[in-house]
This record gives sequence, structure tokens and C-alpha cells, in this order.
Amino acid sequence: MSFQRAQVKELRKRLEERSRFITIVAGPRQVGKTTLVRTALAGIAHQFIAVDQYEEPATRSFGVYGETSVESAGEIRDAAWLIRSWQAAREVLKQLRAKSPEQAFALVFDEIQKIPRWSEIVKGLWDADRAAGLDMHIVLLGSSPLLMQKGLTESLTGRYELIPVTHWSFPEMHEAFDFTLNEYFFFGGYPGSAPLIRDEARWRNYVLASLVQPSIDTDILQMVRVDKPALLKQLFTLGSSYSGQILALGKVKGQLEDAGNETTLAGYLDLLGNAGLLMGLHKYHRGVARQRASPPKFNVLNTALMSSATPYTFSEAQADRSFWGRLVESAIGTHLCNTAQSTEKVSYWRESPHEVDFVISDATRLTAIEVKSGATQGKLGGLEAFSHQHQNCRRLVVGTGGIDLTEFLSYPLAHWLELR
Repeated sequence: MSFQRAQVKELRKRLEERSRFITIVAGPRQVGKTTLVRTALAGIAHQFIAVDQYEEPATRSFGVYGETSVESAGEIRDAAWLIRSWQAAREVLKQLRAKSPEQAFALVFDEIQKIPRWSEIVKGLWDADRAAGLDMHIVLLGSSPLLMQKGLTESLTGRYELIPVTHWSFPEMHEAFDFTLNEYFFFGGYPGSAPLIRDEARWRNYVLASLVQPSIDTDILQMVRVDKPALLKQLFTLGSSYSGQILALGKVKGQLEDAGNETTLAGYLDLLGNAGLLMGLHKYHRGVARQRASPPKFNVLNTALMSSATPYTFSEAQADRSFWGRLVESAIGTHLCNTAQSTEKVSYWRESPHEVDFVISDATRLTAIEVKSGATQGKLGGLEAFSHQHQNCRRLVVGTGGIDLTEFLSYPLAHWLELR
């Protein structure tokens, strides 16, 4: 049996129930959303429509019966097209129900965010189905979390359930591709690039040309107004190379051309984070305003983005203790960010001369984390200073002298927030 992500089982369970909500499957580019959904649809009657197939005809598949119908090539994907596709699916469902009244059926749109005004059109069609008592599952996929979130909050509040699909974890890459821990640190969690790691030049070219460039050019620049696209790209490159480090945006400006003001840079950093590329972690404060005013700590959301931005080979990266330490720390940050729930926060803390690599928190719990990747543990002054100020804090050392790195990467953020 081939490897399946946990979201396959979750989606399958929802498809086997009566349709209560629109199901949203959203996450960064190239993390396996389409494969995941197609796997979950096996044995269920469905119509799968890829919105972005302009060059070739889009195939609509009906899983149980093995039937397919093909649209005319080059048909414009707009609101009218979406309405026609939905209405056609209703007719298919009526035919199926005439033969089998309990027949489940799912209508799936891949890359739904590429249709203008998609969310308000879906809202109207979904509400009409509810009013008519039509039990048809709707599954919407999107590779840009930013655009999906915008559409969901604008029109579909209360009508959907989200299945987030994040970058692959170490246990997943190990089970699916036999990655070692060090290979995961360097090559990251992109399943599509995994077969290329023995040819590092080819792997790097694939990550940069097939993952990074489309994520910025398609998922951000074509969907959001960005006044200075070159600046956005420069910020991503710089931030990836500085992953694991705290750098004030005022200092960043000096290394970028036509940098504009710090507010512009902060906005672009938010765009990169929402696209699943690069986060700017805030300093931990009880007050939100003070968190936003702090200099960001850059952290890639997939360590492949950091490795591919440097000229290091895998062996050279391991030989440079300073770079490897930042890579390991970035991998821990990546794991925390990718497994955090909406109520959980990932921050850092620094009050010279003390620093804590990561602070994770929710409404009631707080954990400070120090990452150690060297031969010896070294001093823990940052943890001691932070816990002195925050008496309810749990302290964790990850790596040398503490929790094994493999063990830490095997559990989500919530696990490390649990009380002693």
C-alpha cells in the first residue's frame, strides 16, 4: 500500500457523511493536495474539475461508474462557467439518485481561487442547494492560502470546514521516501523533489524553478496587488538565507533595492507567510501591539527553501557548523509553524544578552524552547531568564542534552504545550 497522508482519512470520513458544509482543502503549492483528494475519492461517485487546465481539455471523472466527459479546450473559467459546471453536476446527481437514492456524490474544483468572484458564486449555489434539499458534497482545493482565506472570510463564513494541508513533516518524508533526519533538514519536505536529491543541481533547479517561482509569480503576484514585485522577490531571497536569525526590517532595507518603508516590507512578509514560504516570527509579549512592533525572526516554512538559496551542497552544509545549526533551528521552527492550530502562536524572545529560540503559546499555556545541535549542550541562560519572568512557563531543550530531534519532530505543537 502506498503512503497516504492523514488528511486522506479525514476527507474520506466527511465524504461518507451527509453533506453539511463545503469542504475546503487548502495549503501551499506542491504539497500533494490534488493527489490527496483523488485518493480520498476512490470508490465515490464524483466530478473532478481542474480550473487551471486551459491548454488541454479538462476531464470530469465519475469515480464509481468510470465515466468521463470532456469540455471544449480553452473555455474561459469565469463565474458563468462555474455556474454551468455546478448545474451540470446537479443533473448528474439527479440521474444517479434515480438509480440509487442513497448514492453519495462529490463535486470537486481544483484551484478554485483562480475564478474571479468565486466565493460569492459558490455561496449562492450552495445556499440554493440547501434550500432545495440537494445533498451534494462540494470540495474546493486551492494552492494559495492567502486567496482562499480572503474568499472564505468574505462570503462563506459558517458554510465551510477547512482541511489544512501543510508541508510534509519528517515522519512523512521518512515513511514515504526513506529520508534520514539530516536529509530532511537539508532537502526539506517537498514530495515532488524527493526523487531528485541524489542529483543536487537538478534538485536545486527544481525547487527554485518549479516551486519557488510559481508560488511567488502565480500564487501571489497574479492574485494580489503588489506595487514592487522585485522587492517582494528580494525579500524572500534575503529572508530565506537569514532563516533562523532576527533582523530588524530597518536593517533589511539597506540590503534591498527600492526597499520603500518598513510597513511595505512587513506586508510583503505577511504575503510570503500566507503563501507557505517564509514567516517573520514576532517577539513574545503579552501585548499584541508590542509583538507586531518587534523585529522579525525569519523562518522558512520548508527548509528546502533555505538550502536551495545557498551554494552549499549537502555535505558542505553539514561541515559548516554555524549554517547547519541555523538549518536545524529553522527545521524546528518550520515544524512548529506548520503544526500550529489557529489558537496557537509561535514566537521568539530576546532581551540582551539572553535569547530563546522559540516560544509557543495559547490562551493558557506557555512553553519556551531552546534548540541545540552542537556536540555539547552549552549554556541555557535564555531559558532561565525567560522562565524567571514567566513563572508558568514550561522549559524544553531540543537536540543535544534534551529531547531527541526525531522525537520532537514526531509530535505537533500542541503536544509540547501540554502541562507537565
